[in-house]
Amino acid sequence: MANSSPTPNYVGVDVSGSTLVAALVSQEGAVVERRESALERDTVAAQVAREVAALRDARPESISGVGVGVAGLVNPQTGRVVVSNDLPALARGDLRAELARATGLDVLVENDANAAAYGEFVAGAGVGSRNLFYVTIGTGIGGALIFDGRLWRGDSGFAGEFGHITIDPDGVQCVCGNTGCLETVASGPNIVRRTRERLMRDSTSSLSRLGLKRDFTAADVAQAATDGDDFALLMLERTGRYIGTAIAAVINLLNIERIVLGGLIMEAGGLILDPIIREARKRSFQPCFESTQIVAAALARDAVPIGAAMLARDAGQSR
Repeated sequence: MANSSPTPNYVGVDVSGSTLVAALVSQEGAVVERRESALERDTVAAQVAREVAALRDARPESISGVGVGVAGLVNPQTGRVVVSNDLPALARGDLRAELARATGLDVLVENDANAAAYGEFVAGAGVGSRNLFYVTIGTGIGGALIFDGRLWRGDSGFAGEFGHITIDPDGVQCVCGNTGCLETVASGPNIVRRTRERLMRDSTSSLSRLGLKRDFTAADVAQAATDGDDFALLMLERTGRYIGTAIAAVINLLNIERIVLGGLIMEAGGLILDPIIREARKRSFQPCFESTQIVAAALARDAVPIGAAMLARDAGQSR
């Protein structure tokens, strides 16, 4: 009796933060093996190739493809990174071609928010939906759209730049060149900026434990709120209102089935999710709001690796 072929697995890699996450993912979207390492910003391709090799050694099952999620704009026709503020060196090279040569495997490169959205759609908080809008709130703010079960990338592949919706026309300048983008008030660094400014001018914040920590982060704000710090709760409430205002625009425009919110700030759970929902309800056209579910993401740091791996799976099946 002939031996059956091994069940294919896929490698998904997230290079969108300070830590590289690589995972061996089953055909169904389950993480089989997972590795983390500090991101080597100047040698990303070589580092990813090493992680793929390490996963091959640890689990010798068949690997049929590699998907990589990056923080940047990716041309879907060429697979090349066009712009990456976090990793500008990626736009000067051809990450997909370098990895294909190094690994001998088919490689797909995708925007990290698109990858995370697909991961949640296949194996997380988006399961059971057909139309989904995904938001990730971290160092920046990204978005991604899934229509009728497929990623919608837009005409040139750059759809979903949710963080650059204008939320305050008189606000501060964004890295994109616009003024008052959502990212300028609700991304991790800008939550910290707003919190510091409020700490300095508001006497009611004097009892906040955040004032005792010189280099606090957005995660610290979320943790302080979870621990009952009134000032941190206020800052999360206001951040939620900004995000909810932008979410309402998406609901009114798309009448989308499900909105999934991910990123480190969502570790605060209902303390950030509830004000987002309240503000979205207040500012949405009610028939659209009532047909939309707004939920927290389920996969945390595995969303990008799972989604990238599943996109590599689908790309291989379509060849």
